[in-house]
Amino acid sequence: MPVMPENKSERLAALADQCVQCGLCLPACPTYALDGNEAESPRGRIAIAAALAKGRVPVTDELREPLDHCLGCLSCERVCPAQVRFGELLVETRALLGPAPRQPRALLALATRPAWLRAARRLAGWIGLSRWQARLAGRLPERSAWRAALSLAATPPPSTPPGFSAASRDAPTLAPVALFPGCVGSVDDEDAQQAATVLLEAAGHPVIRLPAFCCGALDAHGGRTAAATLAMQRVRNAMQASGASMLVTVTPGCLGQLRAALPGVPVSDPYALLAARAGQLGFRPLRQRVALHLPCTQLNVACSGEALQALLARVPELEIVQLPPRCCGAAGSHLLEFPERAAALRVPTLEAIDTLAPQALLSSNIGCRLHLAAGLAERGKTVPTLHPLVLLAQQLVPGNPP
Repeated sequence: MPVMPENKSERLAALADQCVQCGLCLPACPTYALDGNEAESPRGRIAIAAALAKGRVPVTDELREPLDHCLGCLSCERVCPAQVRFGELLVETRALLGPAPRQPRALLALATRPAWLRAARRLAGWIGLSRWQARLAGRLPERSAWRAALSLAATPPPSTPPGFSAASRDAPTLAPVALFPGCVGSVDDEDAQQAATVLLEAAGHPVIRLPAFCCGALDAHGGRTAAATLAMQRVRNAMQASGASMLVTVTPGCLGQLRAALPGVPVSDPYALLAARAGQLGFRPLRQRVALHLPCTQLNVACSGEALQALLARVPELEIVQLPPRCCGAAGSHLLEFPERAAALRVPTLEAIDTLAPQALLSSNIGCRLHLAAGLAERGKTVPTLHPLVLLAQQLVPGNPP
């Protein structure tokens, strides 16, 4: 059994002791709903963390499995009457345990390096991967991370729409905003990055784009503490060099890590800033029915669902139907580490999309969007998926709003 540092053990035990064992978190937990097993619930995981921190049990594969299965969706925090900081507890427990043996390290290295990922995307396009992805995947085990990665790689990122450019406005110049591109987001959400710039500048906020690199969230949640710490320092250095006083990201999955790296700096997605300046933004009508998927991190970390819906409601004739708020199973690297579980967690959301029959699917998280697009493709469905900011920027009226 590995020896845990005393200070970290005491901190972890203190976090676990906040739990009053009421069980109100169980109905909110997607993995408990999937397995019906107490160990796969927040209360069960807290009990495991407490036992590990206090040295009552040895570390075994069976004991760490429920901790590895956790999605980190933080739905439990939203309903907890004792305000247990479960996200902190989960990251600290994984830091003590270290990386899980089954982590797909090569794929994670690819995902966290934008230059490598962009090259891989180009290669997939050149060789026409989407045409023979199914044949390749069929030769791999269902639980293979590479099989899951193939399904994501065969879903090409959307190209930037024609005429997607900034508009001249008379809005007053407000405080500049730094835009954090991230790793996967800087490649597969490039159009959302551009949309955020167009919209924020139309609202009066000059945008300073930071260099593209990983914020460290995948490392922090994977128990790779040293790498996460280095990434956080890189965030601080980039933010200081920008001269901006606030930071935004179009990927809500980065928010928690960015806030940890920049205590005292306002860090959010763009929706609240845009909603506060909605009077400066006018949108063309769009006669379309769209399904809105609110990622867990947008609901539980950014808490920006209402601001986004208010912005979308300003697009005339747009019909918005919201999908049930539940985790789709993507959850960072979870869709690669546990593809069977991720696919099972995705089913209710796919069924809801089938029932609603939208003309497009909106989601702010690139991982969720790729995961859902892959699931729709497996069902033979062709529903365009895009970031809500892209739709808003497409419909933006040049000049002052009418």
